[in-house]
Amino acid sequence: MAIEQGWLAGARRVPSPNCDERPHGEVSLLVLHSISLPPGEYGGAHIENLFTNRLDPEAHPFFASLQGLRVSAHLLIRRNGECVQFVPFQRRAWHAGRSRWRDGERWRTALNDFAIGIELEGNEVSAYTDAQYERLVEVTLDLVAAYPELETSRVAGHAQVAPLRKSDPGPAFDWAYFRQRLGECHAAE
Repeated sequence: MAIEQGWLAGARRVPSPNCDERPHGEVSLLVLHSISLPPGEYGGAHIENLFTNRLDPEAHPFFASLQGLRVSAHLLIRRNGECVQFVPFQRRAWHAGRSRWRDGERWRTALNDFAIGIELEGNEVSAYTDAQYERLVEVTLDLVAAYPELETSRVAGHAQVAPLRKSDPGPAFDWAYFRQRLGECHAAE
């Protein structure tokens, strides 16, 4: 897959209105998230509806708590490895919220300004699929190739950048396996 004008080739596009311009044009961090709607259920259009402000609060009791929420991510990787892109990478998606990242010797806030948000369809306790890991590795390498400030070491979980608020992608995400596969594929390029 390649990146063309901020869009991942081969990804299904579902444009979200929940984005704006990056203040400095910088892309130098990936933030991994997990999402399932309703919680613990996979498939369907609920995630896409949330990111496009079309989630029906009457469709499930949990959805009432999300009413009026305006969020997005750049990319969703479904359980079968399908990629759905909501926001072009050069624009700011609304995914990290109040968060901070140690960038060398300094702490940075307002991570949405320079981070790409990738949602993995899943939850914090169920294993992610091989198809998701493989697609995530592929997408990460494509992004590293497209954005010079981004490196394979600059990938964090939402829990790492907002530890008192968030716990995703959770203990079910195998960071060691992901980094191993990323290293193997990066070396093979």
